[in-house]
Amino acid sequence: MSTDTAVGPPVSRTPAPPDSAPRPARHRTLLRRCLQSWQLYVLLLPALASLIVFKYWPMYGAQIAFRDYNPADGFFWSPWVGLEHFRTFLASYQFERIVTNTLTINTVGLLIAFPVPIILALIVNQLPSERFKRLTQTVLYSPSFISVVVVVGMIHLLFSPSSGLVNHAITLVGGEPIFFMGTPEWFRPLYIGSDVWQNAGFSMIIYLAALTAIDPSLHEAARMDGANRFQRIRHIDVPGILPVITILFILAVGNIFNLGFEKVYLMQTDLNLPTSEVINTYVYKVGLQGAQFSYSAAIGLFNSVLNLLLLLTFNGVAKRANQSSLW
Repeated sequence: MSTDTAVGPPVSRTPAPPDSAPRPARHRTLLRRCLQSWQLYVLLLPALASLIVFKYWPMYGAQIAFRDYNPADGFFWSPWVGLEHFRTFLASYQFERIVTNTLTINTVGLLIAFPVPIILALIVNQLPSERFKRLTQTVLYSPSFISVVVVVGMIHLLFSPSSGLVNHAITLVGGEPIFFMGTPEWFRPLYIGSDVWQNAGFSMIIYLAALTAIDPSLHEAARMDGANRFQRIRHIDVPGILPVITILFILAVGNIFNLGFEKVYLMQTDLNLPTSEVINTYVYKVGLQGAQFSYSAAIGLFNSVLNLLLLLTFNGVAKRANQSSLW
């Protein structure tokens, strides 16, 4: 028995007409989303207003760096001089000295002071007794509450050539008293050492908070595999806080041309100026004491631009290295 199959023309399959029913919008407009969460934006308004008023609005005054500013003429009517103040600063005999001092203190301070709180946090985190751990945190953190003025006063008392404890100890071992605050070579060690003592505890708290976010099961598994304490620190703790280390290092590098004005100025004497004169103190002296407003504004703007370039550079390097970055 045979069956015949009829072969006809191919059946054209036309797509079904789109549904005429309106589809709900996948993405709401920005205005609609803001209106739906208006309470959060109301809470955000004071912070935004403060940022605009105190950070962005004063930026219009940066134009005095490009003018021969005269308070009587104001910002807009003072004569325009362009980059003249920048050229004057770059050609100044003070330029090399103050930039070198600023970079040296900040770079050496970064190399010495930056690892200290990391090491302290790793050590404190391994303390077995919770009570002793809290006591250690309090002792290390307490110098952060001391005023800079008090810290500088303590430095003067401890290192005084006549009544300081350090010079008394040097005399007891047969040495000669040293005028620490009047010797240019001793300014940087005193500044960096006191800065580490005062601020290491505060930074240590940040790293301890990052260490608490590490899963304890990782340490338990490492103990089961026979890893000792040093191996667990190396392979669990350090990688766990590496993103925080990267972020803080980028911020520190981006601030490398900014040195705390108050402490440097209080520690300065006429004898240690060759190593203690930095950009911030120089801006204060020529700007406020010397009334060279445009010149000091140009130096400050030059300093800020350098910090911004360093911040962008190191943030890009960290991003390319597949590490954490600011953006």
